[in-house]
Amino acid sequence: MKSTLFRLARTGTCSFTIALLTLFTGMLPGVQADETCQSPYMAKIVGQEDFVYVWTLGVEGLGDGQDKLVTVDVNPNSSNYGQVVHTLSVGGRNEAHHSGFTDNRKYLWAGGLDTSKIFIFDVASDPAKPKLHRVVTDFVEKSGGVVGPHTTYALPGRIMVTGLSNNQDNGGRTALVEYTNEGEYITTHWMPTDQNLQGATKTGNLADGYNYDLRVLPRRNIMLTSSFTGWSNYMMDFGKMLQDAEAMKRFGNTMVLWNLHSKKPRKVFDVPGAPLEIRCAWQPHNNWCVTTTALTSKIWLVYEDDQGEWQAKAVADVGDPESIPLPVDISISADDSRLWVNTFMDGKTRLFDLTDPHNPKQVYEKVIGRQVNMASSSWDGKRVYYTSSLLANWDKKGEDNEQYFKSFVWNGKELVEQFALDFTKLKLGRAHQMRFGAYSLYSGKSPDPKTLAATDTGLESLLQ
Repeated sequence: MKSTLFRLARTGTCSFTIALLTLFTGMLPGVQADETCQSPYMAKIVGQEDFVYVWTLGVEGLGDGQDKLVTVDVNPNSSNYGQVVHTLSVGGRNEAHHSGFTDNRKYLWAGGLDTSKIFIFDVASDPAKPKLHRVVTDFVEKSGGVVGPHTTYALPGRIMVTGLSNNQDNGGRTALVEYTNEGEYITTHWMPTDQNLQGATKTGNLADGYNYDLRVLPRRNIMLTSSFTGWSNYMMDFGKMLQDAEAMKRFGNTMVLWNLHSKKPRKVFDVPGAPLEIRCAWQPHNNWCVTTTALTSKIWLVYEDDQGEWQAKAVADVGDPESIPLPVDISISADDSRLWVNTFMDGKTRLFDLTDPHNPKQVYEKVIGRQVNMASSSWDGKRVYYTSSLLANWDKKGEDNEQYFKSFVWNGKELVEQFALDFTKLKLGRAHQMRFGAYSLYSGKSPDPKTLAATDTGLESLLQ
């Protein structure tokens, strides 16, 4: 998707060259790059991403034992390529999980599922060295009892935070919580339940009130949420939970379609098996979103039909559902034609052809590690990054508990590993959520001299 939010960051010859290219071509040739999972309201990266910020869980007895934001240099033209260039510890272990930028990408919000703290990092002042700007410590109090801030999603001038639990029974009934970019609480939007549908229509049997992820399609005025489980489950040992029949009943089985402008729920869909990450189509003619269900290993499609009504249906299996490969993170390509699906239990990433979203076909798979969780792919589709950790108490044990950040190039046929960082050996902790950073987003910031020289040379050659 072509972005109109390009920001030129460099001065002198490089800035002039970029300006000429933009003037004569309308866009930079083949160098748009950004996570395809991000909000459409966010500014896009122009050029190769310089950094990946990894929100990392602290491990007792490993390094300082604290949750931290780890900055990895991923620009091949940099003298620090493939290295950790900065770490910022936040104090204690909060069950670090997901993170997301504000619409202006000045701040990166990162939540803790256990303590319900939200850490707001300034990534604009120095993209290579983020600073801790603010810590929101009253999330539960201000929200009216919401626990476990998960997805932090950019809306215009706002951040919408999905909660996973509540402070009454530590179960899965919860809400969306709205903030300003600076971290001031605005309001709470409770999930519809069987007892209080809030005007929504149930298309199936359930309105369980659970929550997990959030995505929007502004052109269709919809917001879509998924569902997972509450604090009592996600803080429990995974093996113990699997043996607890009551605990296994405490997973979400719904997705909710909201009116984006009014923030009112419209429809509740039955989507059994804990639908997790949501990715919505980028192309203007594609009115659909996809998710995967962790416990039933399905790809689900939520789509607008020919009558303008929204529907939900299972469209493909992920691996062998009987073996419960546990689909976790997914990453869609910018042209909507491909979907990466990670499965935690077998450590694989799978590529699905989404040309027909009603009939996805697996076309490739690769083992990334003994366990794999998150995937982030660049806007141009050439780079895919992977991390390992799911939850502190759900990660594998012993030698199977690999903790890593890995960088791959997709050459159109296979993934080719570029470098890997062992987060245990580096005493960093459990690598979880990734977000991209780039000097090109922020005026007046300068990259590594080697990177700048290579960029200038490459752009100048295009003009000759």
